Amino acid sequence: MSLRDDASALAPDITDLRHRLHQEPEIGLDLPRTQEKVLAALEGLGLEITTGTDTTSVTAVLRGTAAQGSGPRPTVLLRGDMDGLPVQEKTGVPFASQIDGAMHACGHDLHTAMLVGGAQLLAARRDQLPGDVLFMFQPGEEGFDGAGVMLREGVLQASGSHPQAAYGLHVMSAMAQGGTFLSRAGATMSSSDALVVTIHGAGGHGSAPYAAKDPVPVAAEIVTALQAMVTRQFDVFDPVVLTVGVLRAGTKRNVIPESAHLEATIRSFSAAAKRKLKASIPTLVESIAAAHGLWATAEYIEEYPLTVSDAAETSFAQSSVQELFGQQRHQVLANPLAGSEDFSRVLEQVPGSFLFLSAVPEGSDHEQAAYNHSPYAIFDDAVLPDGAATYARLAIDRLALAASN
Repeated sequence: MSLRDDASALAPDITDLRHRLHQEPEIGLDLPRTQEKVLAALEGLGLEITTGTDTTSVTAVLRGTAAQGSGPRPTVLLRGDMDGLPVQEKTGVPFASQIDGAMHACGHDLHTAMLVGGAQLLAARRDQLPGDVLFMFQPGEEGFDGAGVMLREGVLQASGSHPQAAYGLHVMSAMAQGGTFLSRAGATMSSSDALVVTIHGAGGHGSAPYAAKDPVPVAAEIVTALQAMVTRQFDVFDPVVLTVGVLRAGTKRNVIPESAHLEATIRSFSAAAKRKLKASIPTLVESIAAAHGLWATAEYIEEYPLTVSDAAETSFAQSSVQELFGQQRHQVLANPLAGSEDFSRVLEQVPGSFLFLSAVPEGSDHEQAAYNHSPYAIFDDAVLPDGAATYARLAIDRLALAASN
């Protein structure tokens, strides 16, 4: 049987796993029930398994048994993230979340099930592998830097050989027709930073603002100035996205508050833009406050770096996907996405590629479908075998390439 046939035969099992994960989502770095399900699914495959100490990660190594050359034993890393989001699910699917206020709204349940399927396919083909496969089951992608934790715990050393290539796969609930793979070389997803600002004033009576120092109009001016800064100080062809998601002040309409607070997410697509943002934004915020006789604290927090897909590894991955599914199933992304990924930390240390797979249900309009992170986001189980086969194909082909060099 072909790899795709074997992956299709796995569909009932990995679909069941996906549904059980979806019904019991966990958030952050501590995912004990998710870890338990993954360990049970990997049992009997002959993998060398370790679990994290600072996070409930699962690291598994598959030792290939095919003949290899005299050089270092090659390793290929495959990653799947496992955590959910603090979102109240509203999809109405039969296997909807049973945990109040938590949902697999970004498809990480699919990633986990597909990576388990990939491990099962590869374990049955270990005699074709002239090297090792490192499976990285990662908690805490959604803002908890789980990849960074796993790197500090030594995931890249798990096989005894630094990986020669690393691949990640992410499903989408919108953007492209279901079953379509998308990738691009170079900048693939933006970097992500945070801005936390507090404007300090002096409280007073709403009828006498001259006797107080009102932080509210200053906060409003800062919000507007940040948007003007993005359009006036940054190249339109090296864009910046800045969104103020938190704006808080006051307790009653006739009371001038002591302070105002705002928080923003900042996305950029180059190291130069990131450096300029970090240097310029605090100065802008503090200067506006000072101009009104108030003072502000502006904390610029660097989060995830730019996700950069290696050109050679991306070309290789695209070829593998096209050979497996046909050229019509793959598209090159014209532009990077403004979302961010902590897999970027792995790609800083290992050449690799980050790919996308549309899981829009058949018959749905991908242009109108609810996007990832929506409480209405629906991901089609039909892509699970394709994702599992893709993980396996990438490992098989890349290890074969390493052995031939």
